[in-house]
Amino acid sequence: MSPRPTAVVTGASRGIGRAIARRLAERYHVVAVARTQQALEELAREIQGDGGRCTPLVADVTDPEAVVEALGSVEADVLVNNAGVGVMKPLVELTLADWRAMMSVNLDAVFHVTRVLLPGMIARRRGHIVNISSIAGRSAFPRGTGYTATKHGLLGFSESLMLEVREHGVRVSVVMPGGVATGFAGSTSGADWKLQPDDVAESVSHLLATPSRVLVYQLEIRAAQPPATRS
Repeated sequence: MSPRPTAVVTGASRGIGRAIARRLAERYHVVAVARTQQALEELAREIQGDGGRCTPLVADVTDPEAVVEALGSVEADVLVNNAGVGVMKPLVELTLADWRAMMSVNLDAVFHVTRVLLPGMIARRRGHIVNISSIAGRSAFPRGTGYTATKHGLLGFSESLMLEVREHGVRVSVVMPGGVATGFAGSTSGADWKLQPDDVAESVSHLLATPSRVLVYQLEIRAAQPPATRS
């Protein structure tokens, strides 16, 4: 039996990242990256209990040296840049710490992780990078100045990277979910209409399963039914 290909998933300890890790474990050896050791170990036990393989790696993806130490020896066939934070406040209430946290996780970390794993993909002439963005990457909304700026930036980063590496056999895709019931931006109350983390995970799995001659660059997914209109 040939060894499974390797998929690195950042922000894998909860929410969308956790769902992606569990879904990809059906076909990949998952390298699950996050800062919370206990949650990663629980994820690894669940995956291994289902017959999959999971290596938990505790690392702060905003720290370039930590990323090199954790991932420098990993030969990734797939990279899912999922780690993200969102602080939803009016600009006048947004602190410098809030701003820097979003830029650091939502943009800098994508650069750090991709820069470590991409050279190996290019050398092997295969690989697929999936960046988890948001509909906020193309649509603004009140209280989203910082978060929306990072997601617009991620789209620019991703498209440029896609054009750079496609000739080397490496594909780059962006998944842009609408509202997902994870508690990411606050309470999950009244979120019955939203997408579930497993819905996003299934979309990522679909992208990775496309033939190597196919490149789906951007995938926007929304809930089938919008929230009920309130007076």
